[in-house]
Amino acid sequence: MADATVKTREPIEIPPMITVRELAEVMGVSPIDLIKALMANGIMANINQTIDFDTAAIVAEDMGFELVLEGTRAAPEEEVAVEEEVAEEVEEEAPPARRPRFVEPGEPVEPRPPVVTVLGHVDHGKTTLLDAIRETNVAAKEAGGITQRIGAYQVEYDGRKITFIDTPGHEAFTAMRARGAQVTDIAVLVVAADDGVMPQTDEAIDHARAAGVPIIVALNKMDLPTARPERVKQQLADRGLIPDEWGGDTFVVPISARRKEGIEELLEAILLVADTIEPVANPNKPAIGTVLEAELDRFRGVTATLLVQAGTLHVGDAVVAGTTYGRVRAMFDEWGRRVKEAGPSTPVAVLGLNEVPRAGDLFEVVKDEKTARALAEERAEQEASGAARRAPTSLDELFAQLRAGEAKELKLIVKADTQGALEPIRSQLEKLGTDELRVRILHMATGAITESDIMLASASDAVVVGFNVPIDPVAERVAEAEGVDVRRYQVIYELTEDIEKALHGLLEPQYEEVMIGQAEVRAVFSIPRVGNVAGCYVTEGKVKRNAAARVFRNGTQIYEGEVESLKRFTEDVREVAQGYECGLRLSYFDDYQEGDVIRFYEQRRVR
Repeated sequence: MADATVKTREPIEIPPMITVRELAEVMGVSPIDLIKALMANGIMANINQTIDFDTAAIVAEDMGFELVLEGTRAAPEEEVAVEEEVAEEVEEEAPPARRPRFVEPGEPVEPRPPVVTVLGHVDHGKTTLLDAIRETNVAAKEAGGITQRIGAYQVEYDGRKITFIDTPGHEAFTAMRARGAQVTDIAVLVVAADDGVMPQTDEAIDHARAAGVPIIVALNKMDLPTARPERVKQQLADRGLIPDEWGGDTFVVPISARRKEGIEELLEAILLVADTIEPVANPNKPAIGTVLEAELDRFRGVTATLLVQAGTLHVGDAVVAGTTYGRVRAMFDEWGRRVKEAGPSTPVAVLGLNEVPRAGDLFEVVKDEKTARALAEERAEQEASGAARRAPTSLDELFAQLRAGEAKELKLIVKADTQGALEPIRSQLEKLGTDELRVRILHMATGAITESDIMLASASDAVVVGFNVPIDPVAERVAEAEGVDVRRYQVIYELTEDIEKALHGLLEPQYEEVMIGQAEVRAVFSIPRVGNVAGCYVTEGKVKRNAAARVFRNGTQIYEGEVESLKRFTEDVREVAQGYECGLRLSYFDDYQEGDVIRFYEQRRVR
């Protein structure tokens, strides 16, 4: 029921759509209190999420406020009709309440420990902090010491557990997201009080925001005489992380990881944020989760660290993880102790898989080992055929997704050669958004396009845009493997024109011809009812069936066509790599001679 103070407070005007942050500001309340009130009404919204007027009005009434729609206070009789009309218009556009991962609607759930990842700049103390938290908890539990590290561990504070992922760094965090693994509930951003916000700090902030997880700042190295915490807080505020003591929604906890000071306060902040997001799972079903890391141990065989995210994992369960499978022969916790079962948010080292799985692979328990093997083999076949590769997010495909109702925003990662070029680009791009599809810039920075940029784009279904910058060779290979669209420009007008065309579905794909391999004819075979076949040795790259081919004799091109058939011994194959022999026939060509050079090409899309 609404508080009695509603009658004495002046009604607050708000627009038809408003973010949670803006609503908290106009009401003069803490964003965390507002998020709690939203959750009490069954609405899972983060601080940057937009809500409609009706939702805002209901929650405000519960908190003792009265809201009115902008421009309607002079005509109260029409207000209800206007509000209903606006609600109908925005109902379809309002983002759905975020459902916890691996939780089905109506499924019985229980609270689970929050999962925390530590991010931040190099040398700001991420690993030292993780060690301090672990060692503090060891002392608290009077344990004899840690016997092994399994990539994650749990600590207990105030009678509640918290799971920490022991792989600090936003690159690893985003690489797992790119593989479909969303394991983190909360990100702890470590910032050195003497250094302040650095380029990798900015990257970590953008990566955490792209993942949609709340951020807690651990202000480290407070024991140093050069520490300047107020300067760092201002830097954070400039990036939208307003410290809680300044009336914002970001906990900034001063610590010294080296001296193990402020650790309890940080754990308390983590639990407070966990109370607002309320991580839940159903422990009473077959386990589902993520592979955190894996290795081949010379004594124990394949050892994989699994994070259970829903259900309960038991010794003896049949498990499929990516393209690997097996039966859980034994499980160990982070202390090296054998355990028989592991519930939600629990990390365990598992023995029994047939091969080493990849970090980020999802695992699930199936009814028996035969089913696990069949499922793993099916996935391996799909990967070999390329069917499992994620479809690339490219500019010219966005319009089709929009028409199908699958896309609501164009996500971009922007890199430029100078800081002075970034703001004009941002300004121009943000003006291009439409009512149906807005432009959202996940990350902006100067310098070359790196592997970190590509992995963030892959994990977030974003397009990478570069202005007067190169792309690292490693990043280029990763972009091709991950299907990430990378666009580079030298004129801002061309950049904005392409984005605008994409938003209106007018962008046409462009292709270029790329040589993929070369082979030398070593022998010619005449086969009845078939004709001549060239016995070749692949000297560069690879040969693909159906690839375009050109035959050169003494440096002069004598034929252009395509590869009709390709064999290794008697078997038909799709491709043959450098250093191997093969037999091939070209369409409408029979005049092979020893010493002929055949070059192979394919059309690759450049934009």
